[in-house]
Amino acid sequence: MKTYLAKKETVQPKWHLIDAEGKVLGRLAVKAANILRGRHKPTYTPHVDTGDFVVVINASKVVLTGKKEEHTEYMTFSGYVGGEKYRKLTDVRRQKPEFIVMQAVKGMLPRNRLAAKMLTKLRVFPGATHDHAAQNPVVLK
Repeated sequence: MKTYLAKKETVQPKWHLIDAEGKVLGRLAVKAANILRGRHKPTYTPHVDTGDFVVVINASKVVLTGKKEEHTEYMTFSGYVGGEKYRKLTDVRRQKPEFIVMQAVKGMLPRNRLAAKMLTKLRVFPGATHDHAAQNPVVLK
């Protein structure tokens, strides 16, 4: 029996829509990461981008469990001495709520160049409207 390996040219990506309102961030990120990688398809091949596009709406209404809302911080580093900056999750949610979902999904993808390509197929919107109605995304529960 031969093992099937997908090729980049044969992959036909689909579009999926996830409504983040009331969903737990980690569980939402796992679902989105698996779709981006193509783990939901029988033709999944680890070294080929077989994943689909994911549109996440209502990112500002995502839920975190426990005390993560108060304790979670995001760190950035400018590259200069003393260039570390920490931002609380509550501040990030107020200013740029789509960043929270993007970082959670990014953390669940592998650390390689292929994951960077997969992350470009993730579209996150803070509200209920999105720009991808023409692609007819399939609504996921």
